[in-house]
Amino acid sequence: MEALIPVINKLQDVFNTVGADIIQLPQIVVVGTQSSGKSSVLESLVGRDILPRGTGIVTRRPLILQLVHIDSEDRRKTSEENESKRNGRLYRGIEGEEWGKFLHTKNKIYTDFEMIRQEIDTETERLSGNNKGISDDPIHLKVFSPHVVNLTLVDLPGITKVPVGDQPKDIEIQIRELILKYISNPNSIILAVTAANTDMATSEALKVAREVDPDGRRTLAVVTKLDLMDAGTDAMDVLMGRVIPVKLGIIGVVNRSQLDINQRKLVADSIRDEYAFLQKKYPSLANRNGTKYLARTLNRLLMHHIRDCLPELKTRINVLAAQYQSLLNSYGEPVEDKSATLLQLITKFAAEYCHTIEGTAKYIETAELCGGARICYIFHETFGRTLESVDPLGGLTTIDVLTAIRNATGPRPALFVPEVSFELLVKRQVKRLEEPSLRCVELVHEEMQRIIQHCSNYSTQELLRFPKLHDAIVEVVTSLLRKRLPVTNEMVHNLVAIELAYINTKHPDFADACGLMNNNIEEQRRNRMRDLPTAVPRDKAASSGPQSSSVSDQIDSGTGNWRGMLRRGEENAGGERAMAVALPASPQKGHAVNLLDVPVPVSRKLSAREQRDCEVIERLIKSYFLIVRKNIQDSVPKAVMHFLVNHVKDCLQSELVGQLYKTVLLDDLLTESEDMAQRRTEAADMLKALQKASQVIAEIRETHMW
Repeated sequence: MEALIPVINKLQDVFNTVGADIIQLPQIVVVGTQSSGKSSVLESLVGRDILPRGTGIVTRRPLILQLVHIDSEDRRKTSEENESKRNGRLYRGIEGEEWGKFLHTKNKIYTDFEMIRQEIDTETERLSGNNKGISDDPIHLKVFSPHVVNLTLVDLPGITKVPVGDQPKDIEIQIRELILKYISNPNSIILAVTAANTDMATSEALKVAREVDPDGRRTLAVVTKLDLMDAGTDAMDVLMGRVIPVKLGIIGVVNRSQLDINQRKLVADSIRDEYAFLQKKYPSLANRNGTKYLARTLNRLLMHHIRDCLPELKTRINVLAAQYQSLLNSYGEPVEDKSATLLQLITKFAAEYCHTIEGTAKYIETAELCGGARICYIFHETFGRTLESVDPLGGLTTIDVLTAIRNATGPRPALFVPEVSFELLVKRQVKRLEEPSLRCVELVHEEMQRIIQHCSNYSTQELLRFPKLHDAIVEVVTSLLRKRLPVTNEMVHNLVAIELAYINTKHPDFADACGLMNNNIEEQRRNRMRDLPTAVPRDKAASSGPQSSSVSDQIDSGTGNWRGMLRRGEENAGGERAMAVALPASPQKGHAVNLLDVPVPVSRKLSAREQRDCEVIERLIKSYFLIVRKNIQDSVPKAVMHFLVNHVKDCLQSELVGQLYKTVLLDDLLTESEDMAQRRTEAADMLKALQKASQVIAEIRETHMW
């Protein structure tokens, strides 16, 4: 059990070498208000005057103090602690039986403890300044002595309420946050120091300890200055736990007074006087109080605490080792064969780019659609819905249709609706499909550009090592995409132009639609004839029939011909629909008429024939537009895949190799970023420290059957 604390000291040394605080090791954190006697308690445990003294706040940086017990016969450090090379020689021996060593001074040995105190002062002012400010950067000190027990203690600044001198106004908050940072470590034991001449119920140390340890399972209370209580009072109830119970116990100690410190009274003499005081004042509690009992209790508590924490520490260390191994692998090994490395990186990027499009990439994005999935979404959701939202008759009014019909007939009144008007209007509507089609190409191009960044971030992290190679690959792929964009746009433009080049009125789907509309109009004509009033003379009622029949005789045979439905009925058949049409105004009587004058628009209702002609043209336009839209919706994604996506996939690797795989570019492209070598070194050092820590724990497990 006693060997467990050196294990933690070894682990602390291991992680100190890499300057890391990623493992929360078991340690004793000393908490108390200013002038509560924290420093005196620590010096009593060390047996030496090592801490700075003064008024106000003295401890302004955390001091991590490791006490290492050594045999009094051993005047040499262990091989791990004492061997350091300096100017080609080995320094093994030390003068004196006690010495100290700071982490920041490397292998410098301090046998004069007054020098240790001065070094703490100097190092504190180096970071915290001389204005009584604080810093959370700890000072690491190891003390080797045959008179100490193995302990790891953390001395923190004393709790204060009011800023003094040049202290920051939020000094209370700074100190509180610093204390909480250390005592929040679940592997720490909290040593709450309170002066006996203050009310235990108002102890700031116990109050802050309970915030992170409400059950008190890792809190030990120390009552200092037992000899300074008011005459006629004692701390019996406090020490017995009757005032405030503490699970780990309450231990009373007697500190040296300021006069004793000024007169350089030895700590050993102070401990003897403390024992005499306890025997006189608290004889029944003397064997469970005092500095020596406190040291043994802390040693015992820390050992048991370490034993309980070791399994979790081992797990934590193994997890971190795996993480740093993976991180180190991502940084890659130093490049030896640059030619092979360059070709490997180019090939891997090209493969990952294609895999991302195909949906077989190693790293699958879960936050959003990416690569081929987004391209599919663009084709069938974005582009498809956009086409479906295009109104076949959008931007086309009945007046536009009627005007087109009249303009297509020339100076002669037309017996039938001219085919030219239908072609003119339907081309105008089909042309509207070109813009969303080109937008589809643009969206796919943007997604293929985004795939470059996706591969860089997730799939080929090795590229982060070589920023120039990464930039060069991005430039080559971007250039390839840029070259394919106008080719693809031209093809999509041609797809629309092909539809505009020939209006196929013999298209099977269009012929079927014309036949249905022809039958529908014929049905409407028969209904109108059947609904004529009985008072109408038969000759008048029949007059419409022959005329209709004569017109029908001129129709080509077959209901599939769309012109057949345009030759049915007369202008006076059926009702009239209100519609404003711009027509020339009638000249006033007695005035000359200037035929070149612009006619003033007036409103009149469309005749039955005009209404019928417009409706037929609109239906035909809609029918043919839907056919073309279906063709475009099918052919544009195919064109984009062939001319852009598949072409880039097929040519990407050859393009990268042709542009980048050149001897003159090797050194430049494979130049690592400035911080990559440093990060690789740091990761390697941390991995080495974690592996060494794992070995230390494994050794203690085998030795103590843990």
